[in-house]
Amino acid sequence: MASYTQPASKMQQLIKSDRRMFSASDDSAMVKQIQATHAPDGREVDVKPILHVIEDILHRATPTMVGVLKGTQEVATVEDRTNVAGLDGILEALSYVIYKISCEISCKCSGGGDAHATTMVIFNTLTSYSWDAKVVVTLAAFAVNYGEFWLVAQLCTSNPLAKSVAFLKQLPNIFENALSLKPQFEALNKLIRAVMDVTKCIVEFQELPSQYISPDTPPMSAATAHIPAASYWTIRSIVACAAQIANLVGLRHEYTASTAEAWELSSLAHKVSNIHEHLLKQLALCYQHIDEKKRQEYFNNLLRLFETLHLDNMRILRALIYPKDDLQPLVNGTTNNKANLEVLKRKHVLLLISDLDIPTEEIMILSHMYRDSQTRSDSQYEVVWLPVVDRLVPFNEENRQKFEHLKSMMPWYSVVNPLIIEPAVIKFIKEVWHFSKKSILVSLDPQGRVASRNALHMVWIWSIFAFPFSSEKEEALWKSETWRIELIVDGIDPEILDWITKGKIICLYGGEDIEWIRKFTAAAKAVAKVANISLELVYVGKSNTKERVRKNTAIITAEQLSQYWPDLTHIWFFWTRIESMLYSKLHHGKTVENDPIMREVMTMLSFDGSDQGWALVCRGSGDEMARAKGDLVLTSMLEFDKWKEDAEQNGFVPALKDYLQGLHTPQHCNRLILPGINGGIPEKVVCAECGRPMEKYLMYRCCTD
Repeated sequence: MASYTQPASKMQQLIKSDRRMFSASDDSAMVKQIQATHAPDGREVDVKPILHVIEDILHRATPTMVGVLKGTQEVATVEDRTNVAGLDGILEALSYVIYKISCEISCKCSGGGDAHATTMVIFNTLTSYSWDAKVVVTLAAFAVNYGEFWLVAQLCTSNPLAKSVAFLKQLPNIFENALSLKPQFEALNKLIRAVMDVTKCIVEFQELPSQYISPDTPPMSAATAHIPAASYWTIRSIVACAAQIANLVGLRHEYTASTAEAWELSSLAHKVSNIHEHLLKQLALCYQHIDEKKRQEYFNNLLRLFETLHLDNMRILRALIYPKDDLQPLVNGTTNNKANLEVLKRKHVLLLISDLDIPTEEIMILSHMYRDSQTRSDSQYEVVWLPVVDRLVPFNEENRQKFEHLKSMMPWYSVVNPLIIEPAVIKFIKEVWHFSKKSILVSLDPQGRVASRNALHMVWIWSIFAFPFSSEKEEALWKSETWRIELIVDGIDPEILDWITKGKIICLYGGEDIEWIRKFTAAAKAVAKVANISLELVYVGKSNTKERVRKNTAIITAEQLSQYWPDLTHIWFFWTRIESMLYSKLHHGKTVENDPIMREVMTMLSFDGSDQGWALVCRGSGDEMARAKGDLVLTSMLEFDKWKEDAEQNGFVPALKDYLQGLHTPQHCNRLILPGINGGIPEKVVCAECGRPMEKYLMYRCCTD
């Protein structure tokens, strides 16, 4: 058979014109030219349903080269998207213009017309349409021709009607010429995909919600400036695709393939793909702007909700936890059953807010308190865990497992998934409730009003006796408190309460210097023997040094130096309660100068911040108490002979207190380390020993001990 090269020359003419455009393109001049054709008359065209049909045609028609080479047509199974409500009406209004452009590109491409000129004819035909409508209508016109071509090509081997039509059109047998046509179809398919991607992008820009982003908004205005050029190259590419299909008509026997044709289509695909990549970046910026607007709107709505009186807490809880009705947002930690927010209706609710690094000690102690409260009729409340996760970091399998593990430890309610919490709620939690890293416990009354922005401090200090966890309750509890051993240890060690009733002298001591611990416990025991007193020594460790405290307790056990709390959770809780007293007092405006409990709390924290050991000695439940840092208290024990007589006359603890007072010198160095909790660090802190303002330093700490 002879080679039919004449029709191929038509494609060559299109290629030459395209090369001229590629080599000497001036997009700014071209944009001005096509903008001159743009005169929309305000008509609104719903292009999305049409785009669905186009996508359906291209999916079903576009062959895979594997299928062509095998002699079978492999088409992905796709959903039938032609049954769209209102589609008939939309197409009825556009059928004529789609037909007109279909004829235009068929005739011009078959006749070897200039691609740019053909593109401009299309723009002039669609002058009154919006940019997205221009592109979709042109793509629909191409889809008609493309679909008809492949319908005949695919059926011609099995359907007599299709075979006759293919014969009259002189279509080549695609399967017989698969190898020679492979480069063209691969390039064609690639370009069609790129065209479809850009078309979807242009349509997506048109559908952005105007209430959140206006045309003059920077990301939108920047994108709009690129739409004309993107529309031009999309339609220009459609013309090139149509030219490739038209070139096959009349080639019944053989086809002389031109690598230039494939190169041309690939070059266009590269350009259109670059346009798509740029539009995607602009689209991402637009969505970022929209998300920020929505987040701010949601945030402002939260502010208004908390300023409004409500009959119950449902509106507040829906806004904070999950505003929709399409799922049950809570999981009951005891039964593991899912639940709706109605289980919290008109109840006191504590929102436990933390990240996924919440200490297990917190969960254990809160769990004990929660279970205790469920057995009491006078302190019924519910707890809901709201985990705060970083939305900029993917919520991967590791984080999911960590969330599930923590959730399984909690007997109260948790959200089913941290990602259901709106970003605006996270913003509200951080900016209004001052959550940063440390857990907080926000107390809401049955009407959803905030009773306390962080009830965790009063929960640590007074447990369920702080119910209903309001600032008023907290203030009332402090009015009835004094600095005494019961307040310091609370229910951590019930045996201490027994010692108090028996009149024993109790010594709490801490630090991490094991040599000082050996010396101090030996000296204290010797003094107790000489003074003939019953002395109970209890090691309470040091905050944030688990491993070193564990080693010390092992030595204390082996050498029988003193008693200690074997459960490190008790040591953690001891220091957490002391810190909580500080922040609770700060919340109520107390200082070292005007509050004696505040002064003692600061002293304890300065002891813990020191490298030395320390000791606190008391008797009974009153204010008979002496305390000092390691060197002073050790010296006082070693020099007991000097104050022995005073101890016999006035009592051991008062005598020790007086002697320690005499050992104090003006020279001292106190260090106080305060963990940053929700913006609660005081601007001014005075030394608990001399009352002078302390210097402030920043310290960043990562301690895995």
